[in-house]
Amino acid sequence: MNNLNTARYELTGAGATNTAALAFGGNPGPAATGATEEWDVVTRGAWATGGSLNTARRGLGGAGTQTAGLAFGGANPNATNSAATESYNGTAWTSSPNSMGTARAQLGNAGIQTAALAFGGSPVPASPLFGETESYNGTTWTELNNLNTARGYVAGCGATNTAALAFGGYTTAYVTNTETWNGTSWTEVNDLNTARETTGAGTNTAALAFGGFSTAPTGVTESWNGTSWTELNDLNTARSANAGSGIQTAALSIGGLTTGPAVLANTESWNGSSWSQQDELNTARFYPAAAGTQTSSLAFGGATPTIVGATEEFDDPTLSSKTITAT
Repeated sequence: MNNLNTARYELTGAGATNTAALAFGGNPGPAATGATEEWDVVTRGAWATGGSLNTARRGLGGAGTQTAGLAFGGANPNATNSAATESYNGTAWTSSPNSMGTARAQLGNAGIQTAALAFGGSPVPASPLFGETESYNGTTWTELNNLNTARGYVAGCGATNTAALAFGGYTTAYVTNTETWNGTSWTEVNDLNTARETTGAGTNTAALAFGGFSTAPTGVTESWNGTSWTELNDLNTARSANAGSGIQTAALSIGGLTTGPAVLANTESWNGSSWSQQDELNTARFYPAAAGTQTSSLAFGGATPTIVGATEEFDDPTLSSKTITAT
């Protein structure tokens, strides 16, 4: 649950239920306060177990929706690169006979099940880095023009395989580089404000980058308007190796690693201005992939630290955040 805005003791409360209450008075130290806060809860969404991937992996790419998802690439449990491609029908994964041309992990992704894009990434072990871009038409992968800056741990988003955004990642250091894809080639545009490995959601003209790692796990959130990045409110829990789904104004941050390191089941939802806690994954993990929307999402693969193929579906047709309001 969310914390009070003002930590204190010897306070008084009122309210008939645990979904609507008041907290008032108390002593935050060194003096008493008259601050009053209101607690409101709207039922949150929940994660349910879906069919597992046929090939367990972490650091894989994901695209599509909850009932028409796509998984590609990643690192296998035997520490080798995967080029495997699988499609999800809302119940089970089916392996495609046609794998990616370049096996890799920690790659960027965009698009839908029948029109996906894979770009960048790194092999296991982590050199050399990839700039390769591949487009998927629902059956086969086709290699296209490379990223301008080859990198691993690159974030990506985009509605189709002809319009995408690549941002952040790692070369010999964490980078801020942002590139847009027009279906043929990549173009350098304005950089992120914070260099890092990160994750994202949205389109090539309205994107969100959140969380990541440079010197430590971070909660930094930035919004892309098609021209430049603007820093907004941070995640509640700083983390790296998380997955993202949704759009710029309605996204989910799923799992990841926090300081320790500790593996997270934590899920947060974004309403366009701030993050709120949602139901936790059944299996805590880092470097999963995700697909879908804020209210109908899919999380698959990742590591616990054991590499898994576990798939979970998040549903909340009336997603609304809990709020605590000081009055």
